[in-house]
Amino acid sequence: MKSVERLRYAARAHPTAVDSLLGALVFGISLVPVAPPGGPPPQPVTAGSVLLALTGCGALALRRRHPLPVLGVVSVAAAVSLVTLQTRGFLVLTVGIAAYTVATRTSRRTAVAVGTASALTLGACAVVALDVGWLDPAVVVLLLWFGLAVAAGTSVRTRRDYIAVLTERAQRAEQTREQEARRRVAEERLRIARELHDVVAHHIAVINVQAGVAGHLIREQPAVAEDALGHVRAAARTALEELATLLGVLRRDEESGPDAPTEPAPSLSRLDALIEAFAAGQPVRWTVSGQPRALPSAVDVAAYRILQESLTNACRHASGTPVTVRLTYDEAAVTVEVCDGGPAGAAPAASPGTGLGLLGMRERAESVGGTFSAGRRPEGGFRVHAVLPARATQEEAV
Repeated sequence: MKSVERLRYAARAHPTAVDSLLGALVFGISLVPVAPPGGPPPQPVTAGSVLLALTGCGALALRRRHPLPVLGVVSVAAAVSLVTLQTRGFLVLTVGIAAYTVATRTSRRTAVAVGTASALTLGACAVVALDVGWLDPAVVVLLLWFGLAVAAGTSVRTRRDYIAVLTERAQRAEQTREQEARRRVAEERLRIARELHDVVAHHIAVINVQAGVAGHLIREQPAVAEDALGHVRAAARTALEELATLLGVLRRDEESGPDAPTEPAPSLSRLDALIEAFAAGQPVRWTVSGQPRALPSAVDVAAYRILQESLTNACRHASGTPVTVRLTYDEAAVTVEVCDGGPAGAAPAASPGTGLGLLGMRERAESVGGTFSAGRRPEGGFRVHAVLPARATQEEAV
């Protein structure tokens, strides 16, 4: 099998050499005199028959590059050979080979047209040279030979086209899989980046505020300072736990074990603890309207992270000012609104940060089909507003 494959590879690599060998083979056998049934006796080989055979067989070397001109040349050579009785029989093979090549490299209509024209031309020459009718077996065989060559060539071309279509579909499917894999990787990286930003930025902001409170009150009100330091320890511990959980998620595919850490699942059920972490250094008033209910996990996480990032931004840019949090449940959605008491019309105070907080909140809201808006209020401060779709079931609506 390997030898056959090597020969096929060599033939594909050197098509002109293969066609030249084919032409030489046909040239050799075309010089053999053949007498058709009922026709005149075979003629001896002459210079003219050699010249015609050399012309027709030599043209086969170019059959793949110029299939139509080659078919014309071999048809003329075969016709002259028939009419002048120089050589009969195997030289017609050149016309069949050329017709086959045309069928493999042109459209079906072109192959049928030129094949029919060549067959009728040679058939007419045979009728004249042999002095027989169109239904003579020699003429019929000649015509059938052309039909068989064109049909075989058309079949080969159709099969090649079919394989080409399958190959293209396979390549396109492979490209689609690769693109889908790259898209999923990009989405996962973005999700991890958002999680890291929210976890680290929020807890560092809490630690910063509480550490500042503790440093300010440690002499006059040591009890309050001690409480603030307790919040610092709690925030640091929570940050470490959430980072450990997030890193566990990153390693989950490698571990693939039943004890692998699961994805962090912050929830609005932890809202009181979230606000309590800020309340020691910044007054936070929060209200819940409507009937609280269990939300889809994606909506729950998005709402929690938006609240968390909004409080972090309030701590950074409007430290010490009152913050109002409103969480509203209705039948179709849950609405999150956070307003701080910063100065009216003033730009937020410069503060260390990545600058990706608003972008991350917008991405979280839009990822669950919600809307998001944020901006300074005319009366002062900054407002974050997000509506996240979460339709209540009939039992919850009642």
